Amino acid sequence: MSPPLGVILAGGQATRMGGGDKGLRVVAGRPLLAHVIDRLSLQVGGMALNANGDPARFSGFGLAVVADSLPDWPGPLAGVLAGMDWAAAQGAEAVVSVAADTPFFPRDLVARLQDAAAPSGLALAATRDAESGKLWRHPTFGLWPVGLRDDLRAALQGGLRKVVLWTDRHGAGLAEFDTAPFDPFFNINTPQDMAVAEKLAEMA
Repeated sequence: MSPPLGVILAGGQATRMGGGDKGLRVVAGRPLLAHVIDRLSLQVGGMALNANGDPARFSGFGLAVVADSLPDWPGPLAGVLAGMDWAAAQGAEAVVSVAADTPFFPRDLVARLQDAAAPSGLALAATRDAESGKLWRHPTFGLWPVGLRDDLRAALQGGLRKVVLWTDRHGAGLAEFDTAPFDPFFNINTPQDMAVAEKLAEMA
């Protein structure tokens, strides 16, 4: 199975961090984006960055920057769609999305998503709550077949914003990951999370 392309979702507004680009915040001496790129690059056949605004601020990372094609910050699905369109233009059949603020995602993310893919080709990452046993989906970490991009575009233009409503419609598979010794989908939303990430970087 050939590796899909990867898209790093960095199109959010980081309001809880006081604005700006979370991916440019430094953890363990390096920007979050550098951690994400290192981890993803070994799993995919090429990468792009989904971000809005002036792409020049990311020029040091050497990635194509693709902006949302829909206005008014419609959420992570717009970034997924931008990645799907970019991947389709490269002749790829699928793209894997990861979040720019989640630097410790699994090193076997792509292979596990491919193994879990539904007949539609869709799959999402998931983890199980140790106490309740509830399965939590991580919709910014998914495998997206580019053949569904027009369906997604129509859904977004129709007002859909919640990722799992669209993925449920297509029966997305789930790849379940361990949360020991830490949750690999820990994401950085607040300045306090930065301190936690510094400690996790020593374990990851």
